[in-house]
Amino acid sequence: MRRISYMLILCLSILFVQAKDFRFALFTDLHITHSTPAVEDLQRAVDQVNATSGIDFILVSGDITEEGDLGSLQKAKSILDKLKVPYYITSGNHETKWSESGCTDFNKVFGSDRFRFEHNGYLFLGFNSGPVMRMADGHVAPQDISWLKQELTKAGAEKPVILVSHYPLQDGDVDNWYEVTDAVRPFNIKVILGGHYHSNRQLFYDGIPGLLNRSTLRAKADAGGYSVYQVTNDSIVVSEQTIGGEPKRWAGVSLYKRPDFSVNKSYPQVKMGWSAATGKGIYSSPVVYNNSVYVGDDLGELSCYTLKEGKLKWTFKSNARIVGTPDAGNGVVVFGSADASIYGVDAKSGQLRWKMETPKAVLGAVTIQKGIAYVGGSSGSFYAIDVKTGRLQWEFTGVKGYIETKPLVYGDKVIFGAWDNNLYALEKATGRKVWSWDAGLTRMHFSPAAVWPVAAAGNVYVTAPDRVMSAIDLQSGQTVWRTKQSVVRETIGLSADSKQLYSKTMQDSLVCYATGPEVKQLWACNVGFGYEHAPSMPVEKEGVVFGSTRSGLLFAVEAKSGKLLWKYKVGNSLISTVVPLSKNRCLFTSSDGTVGLCEIKQ
Repeated sequence: MRRISYMLILCLSILFVQAKDFRFALFTDLHITHSTPAVEDLQRAVDQVNATSGIDFILVSGDITEEGDLGSLQKAKSILDKLKVPYYITSGNHETKWSESGCTDFNKVFGSDRFRFEHNGYLFLGFNSGPVMRMADGHVAPQDISWLKQELTKAGAEKPVILVSHYPLQDGDVDNWYEVTDAVRPFNIKVILGGHYHSNRQLFYDGIPGLLNRSTLRAKADAGGYSVYQVTNDSIVVSEQTIGGEPKRWAGVSLYKRPDFSVNKSYPQVKMGWSAATGKGIYSSPVVYNNSVYVGDDLGELSCYTLKEGKLKWTFKSNARIVGTPDAGNGVVVFGSADASIYGVDAKSGQLRWKMETPKAVLGAVTIQKGIAYVGGSSGSFYAIDVKTGRLQWEFTGVKGYIETKPLVYGDKVIFGAWDNNLYALEKATGRKVWSWDAGLTRMHFSPAAVWPVAAAGNVYVTAPDRVMSAIDLQSGQTVWRTKQSVVRETIGLSADSKQLYSKTMQDSLVCYATGPEVKQLWACNVGFGYEHAPSMPVEKEGVVFGSTRSGLLFAVEAKSGKLLWKYKVGNSLISTVVPLSKNRCLFTSSDGTVGLCEIKQ
């Protein structure tokens, strides 16, 4: 019973610490002498903090005095001791250069120029960075670096830490800044706070966020001030607080949290059938052909895996990255490479069948239909190529932007978008342009270029970065309708019966619209994937819509009702458009280099 009670108290304590936000203030560059406006500025800062509710403690980050003398240190302490909340203090260069005591008076007055304390789950470490006696760059002594390592090691790699010093830890300010950043980088350092410049500045020290703060001095203003920090579960926000004024936010640091995989416990029926960690970035979708899986990667390699076990069979290497999704047919796998070539590789052996060189990189996905491969490049051209021979059938040269999408081959047309605002429809047999559509867009960034278009009910459907879903007449290229009812972006899918459209919104949801001449939303499902902008298409298979996100989440929704069936987090990186094999199995690739088969056990 005692053990159960202890564990309950411990769990509640952990939850309380993790959940509670807190605030603190930071004073820096006080520059106290016996009787100057600096004394009045500090006193007014102390008075205002004492009159402000919700401040848990004060950090004081150096240059406490102007001349480093004992009397000024004692004067500063007498004022700071009037604070109604604890304060933690370290020294600055004015205490380590202009010091008749050899920098010993600071420790006599304040106890130490280091501090260590914990508050609401955070560890705070303060240390000296001023040059001792000599006029030189700032310097963190070896013993202080050793102390930092010891304290951080004791705390562990997961403990969130805020470091406090006077100088900015950068070249030109601290001579051995890199030794400090090397020492602390393996740990969970959220931000490094300091002063010295008497101004608010947001910096990065070897990748670690740093915030410099204003002085308590009034300088040429009517009143002095200080900084107030608000720490929440997802950010650290700093505001400038002038004496007698309102706080003004000027910077913030996002607290990146480690990925949360607890969603997988809610759907235990979802398992990994197999997965392969390739060690290479993958930005294209997998292709299934004759019980094999083909994947292009960032090192320019096309790899073949067995569909059943995920066992590597062979690898073919091009000379630059493969971004576009390959396709396979007639015994050949076709893909484009950033080495300005299009390749045809034997699907069984991985041997080169043919290669077609182009003027620029080929980043477009490939679509094969009836022995012809369709793919676009970065040179303003779109190609139709005989899959078996590699012979060019036709080339359309009227594109003004590069092509990355997977072409839609539908009826007698080939349809694709490019980064020039346009959606193109070409005659499949000849490559002649039938129409182009731009919806009046004037910025290339809004181009329907990443979305894989779909067609049904006499229309072509796309979503673009302008966050609009559009229906375009298949024959004329005229706009049928455009809707902003849902905030969608660069994702669209079509049901097996061609009656429903699917698209991810930019926040949490999968939406379903009817195909046809009018805008009609059929359902919306709150999947809960958060902010989303990845151009990974929803794909329906056997009544289930499969989707994926930029943050490593796979999900499935019932096509008829919009009911969420399951979610499964496989990592924290972009998952490209998945390839469902049935309603209970789907293949995926992730930019972290994973190829896998996800299975749902009934």
